[in-house]
Amino acid sequence: MQEKKVILAIDDMSMNLRTIKVLLEKQFDIRLAKSGKLALTILNSEKIALILLDIEMPGMSGFDFLETIKDSPNAQDVPVIFISSHATPDLIKRASKYGTVKDYIIKPITPEILEKKVYAALNMTSLPEYNEAI
Repeated sequence: MQEKKVILAIDDMSMNLRTIKVLLEKQFDIRLAKSGKLALTILNSEKIALILLDIEMPGMSGFDFLETIKDSPNAQDVPVIFISSHATPDLIKRASKYGTVKDYIIKPITPEILEKKVYAALNMTSLPEYNEAI
């Protein structure tokens, strides 16, 4: 049996983290972090395939988190998808300056969009069969 890829979801809102976990846990191992600081600990202890990252969080924003990990050997090639309630052109432009940022999802999270963008970021060619009914 093939080992599941590990996705790290970082968001200060528990509801968003639960939504991500429920939507993706059948296909992936999901690690949840309510802060950038906790996410750094997870990132340094596990092989992460993808990061789902909120932009606006207290203490350490998503942009601050990316600045902190940019030279980390554990994170240099890990793709990132920003998830935010705000989709201003300035935020999207700022996000695109980070080479690892592959996409941008606007909250509230739509299951089909999340799954398709996760699969695209991980270069996986097809969604699991159970999703065909969604």
